[in-house]
Amino acid sequence: MRQALALAVIGIAPALTGCLTRTRYVPKTRVADIIISTSLDAMAKQLDSRYEAVQTFNAGVEISATTGGGLEGKEVQTLSFAGYILMRKPEFLRVLLLVPVVRTQALDMVSDGHNFKLLIPPRKRAIVGSNTVTTQSKNRLENLRPDVFFDSMFIQGPEQDQIMSMTTDIRVIESGKNKKDLIEEPAYALQILAMPEGQIVRTLRVIHINSTDLLPYQQDIYDTNGQVVTKAYYSSYQFYGNIPFPSKIIIERPRDHYSLTVTVTKLTLNGHFDDDQFELKIPEGINVETMK
Repeated sequence: MRQALALAVIGIAPALTGCLTRTRYVPKTRVADIIISTSLDAMAKQLDSRYEAVQTFNAGVEISATTGGGLEGKEVQTLSFAGYILMRKPEFLRVLLLVPVVRTQALDMVSDGHNFKLLIPPRKRAIVGSNTVTTQSKNRLENLRPDVFFDSMFIQGPEQDQIMSMTTDIRVIESGKNKKDLIEEPAYALQILAMPEGQIVRTLRVIHINSTDLLPYQQDIYDTNGQVVTKAYYSSYQFYGNIPFPSKIIIERPRDHYSLTVTVTKLTLNGHFDDDQFELKIPEGINVETMK
């Protein structure tokens, strides 16, 4: 019986591969010229090494925002604001943006890693609050806290109470010179996980890394419910000494329906900062709001 069934299948194979098939042409790809193999342990050490190599960060930047999307049926993009982003470990951060053309202060935000102050001089408005959003604002951009900048721009490996796993996938990208020149390359996905609670393990972050240069090209950050709250995309890396850093970072906030494009125009790493460079004095006469 089995032999008869096997012979029957072999007998109809030519018909199945001839009359009953259809050919559809797809864009042709080629394998990447350089592919670097690595291990989970080596990748974790590289992430830690790059993160520890940057103790202070002083960048001239241009930032633009896009709000809206498919649910609203439109997107609105702001003008590009020039400004500065300052960072000093462990978690001090300052973001200063300037009004286009006149170059007066448009926004000034400082954070010590736990609380922040935000001054918006054109609106004579000041906001203080915790870095952690506990009450969502209807104005989605008001849910932007310093941690979004810090976590997106400075990629960390796992902390002591976290664990890591790695998987490999294939991605297809344009070569950059010709849109029809499609390159197929392996890509590593590093999952940063919380310690297991019984049989449940929560994903905290996923870092996607090129196999051609072992540099991150995307990071997904999750909340405690397993929903993506931030997607960051990294490109156009430049070397500062022996430290690579992306000159273009796109920060997407899917649930808040906005994205920020940060272009680094000038960067100094590991310079000196005084304490008062992370202090923000709110002028008298400006009402201070507290945001939770």
